Amino acid sequence: MSEYEKWDQIYRKYPPESLPWELGKPRPVLVDLIKSGKVIPKGEALDICCGLGTNTIYLATAGFETIGTDISKTAVEYARRRSRQAGVEIQFYVGSALELPFGDDEFDFVFDMGCFHHILPSDRGEFVQVIRRVLKKKAHYFMVCFSDQNGTAWNHFSTEDIVTIWSPHLGIISIERFSSVEGDGRTRFFLATLMRRGIDGHLEQGKT
Repeated sequence: MSEYEKWDQIYRKYPPESLPWELGKPRPVLVDLIKSGKVIPKGEALDICCGLGTNTIYLATAGFETIGTDISKTAVEYARRRSRQAGVEIQFYVGSALELPFGDDEFDFVFDMGCFHHILPSDRGEFVQVIRRVLKKKAHYFMVCFSDQNGTAWNHFSTEDIVTIWSPHLGIISIERFSSVEGDGRTRFFLATLMRRGIDGHLEQGKT
């Protein structure tokens, strides 16, 4: 079993409410960004590695035409059921974040809560290219990943790491550190990075 395939086992083995990353509400950092109304216009949105679909449903209720993807079939089944209960129309797909079944230049906004920091180092270059490919020109990618404030680990990042990995491909608008009390009651530290694809299809530096 690959590192990625283990996720469906986790969703099948544990009750949804016991999973540390599932808060039972949309991520405040996402809500704050969307409610600010300053950067992200309504359009076609992708929630990558969507899990139970909590953030996906929020984006749909906020006025986005939303799609969610996750590698876990079980998680997607939960997400579909929850979206029906919420009365919103969302397409969900099962599959790897490295093989998104979408065309080029398809999304106005991509949200990533904890997907990038579970991409193996050997696959990061491919992941970056996949994200860049599906973004429309001048579209935004909002990535939330583990910070190195959590300690040294292969999937904990400094702001310098983020700049090194992403800035050759997307323009970095902002990087902010924050802490969150997660579903298991533990406090964890994150980096929230807002990026934009350039009008030339590759890099746009500077702030909006």
